[in-house]
Amino acid sequence: MIDSNSPEFVEALARGLSVLEAFDAKDPEMTLAELSRKVGMSIATVRRNVLTLEALGFIRRHNKHFLLAPRILTLGSAYLNAFNVEEAVTPELHRITALFGDAANMAVLDGTNVLYIAHLSESRGVRRNASLGVTYPAYATSMGRVLMAALAEAEMDRFFEAYTPVKLTDYTVTDESELREILVETRAKGYSITVDQLDYGITALAVPVKDNTGRVVCAINSSGYTPRLTPEELVEQRLPELRLAANRLSQLFSRFPALVHSLAPANPATR
Repeated sequence: MIDSNSPEFVEALARGLSVLEAFDAKDPEMTLAELSRKVGMSIATVRRNVLTLEALGFIRRHNKHFLLAPRILTLGSAYLNAFNVEEAVTPELHRITALFGDAANMAVLDGTNVLYIAHLSESRGVRRNASLGVTYPAYATSMGRVLMAALAEAEMDRFFEAYTPVKLTDYTVTDESELREILVETRAKGYSITVDQLDYGITALAVPVKDNTGRVVCAINSSGYTPRLTPEELVEQRLPELRLAANRLSQLFSRFPALVHSLAPANPATR
């Protein structure tokens, strides 16, 4: 019988997930050697994981290349269905995009990244686009900074020990001291604005969403094209509506306790 709590099982599962996560727009299909280099595992280890994932239907092969199979979508849809994400979240995001156009998103903190769990967009441009399951460096996003600002001091220290800052644009703030000052200001104001931090042309405003105990469990934002928006306009026009949406979501979450438990930050003792 397999012990799901054993270090060996956890390590094997982590290796399998690493293989799945290696596929992206840049590398939609790879050979075993390419996968090995990308995930930092031996070819023999990658082969074992790929063969298992292929048997489960999550990976397919084309000649000597491997690629994700459509069945991988069941993993994401299972989460959305299990926790009623569509019913709980999208009405408010629809309202925000109907009011202002552009895009509205919801995200949670996932390690040193933000993970998008809901996304609505009026249109798609040439800049970076959010979509379900996409992750971006938390320090370079409005939602990431809101979520980082809600961390306890010890958790924030762990975040900065783990993060690897990269200047994604000329304006991206990567200095730890400067970021910590920004987070203090974010916590005091209750919102975050980023301009051209993640990519050129992206301006975004984010607010936290809390559960009924006041704990921040996720964040929502409204973003648009930098040349058409100023931070002052965001605060004046969109902040009241975003805060209204966050309050409504907090109230709605009482109907979806499993979703709140899923979104809430993990207990550091169990990580």
